[in-house]
Amino acid sequence: MKNDNTKISQNRQKKEALIAAYAEKIAKAKGIIFANYQGLTHVQLEGLKKTLKKEEAEFVAAKNTLLLRALDGKVDVTSEKNQFTKPTAALFIYNDIIAPLKALTKTIKAFTLPIIKFGVLEGKILSDKDVVKLSNLAPLPVLRAQLLGQMKAPIAGLHRALNWNLQKLVLTLNAIKEKKA
Repeated sequence: MKNDNTKISQNRQKKEALIAAYAEKIAKAKGIIFANYQGLTHVQLEGLKKTLKKEEAEFVAAKNTLLLRALDGKVDVTSEKNQFTKPTAALFIYNDIIAPLKALTKTIKAFTLPIIKFGVLEGKILSDKDVVKLSNLAPLPVLRAQLLGQMKAPIAGLHRALNWNLQKLVLTLNAIKEKKA
């Protein structure tokens, strides 16, 4: 009988450690995407994890009850609790949000798995369609470069206009000089 109590307490300790680890990941993450990974082979799952790790994200297969306990009080997912019925994996995104989503959708296109359930970004619930839309955006460095280009365009246009007037003056003065010579 004593061994059963010890075994139960060890099992409970493992679960509490997992909940604490998930809670730490939730606190650190900028966004979380929940997906049903059922049907992915071990090799496919590990390949996805490696790809996402390069993008500063983590794909963790978790028990629904433990994940919900870790989310409790940190992220409000009460409207989506019915999504936690089938096996669930959480994609914790720590830096750029778009790059990991692109990697996830690339895997989805290749294997038609995992199936995105929903996501949480800055405390807002995103549907599976919203997550796919986000994945179609350009990565953060590209968006920054586009913004910078848009900001520089008026200045570059002004520079060209002012420079053309100076060039026109120099060409006119050269033409006059050659005419007199």
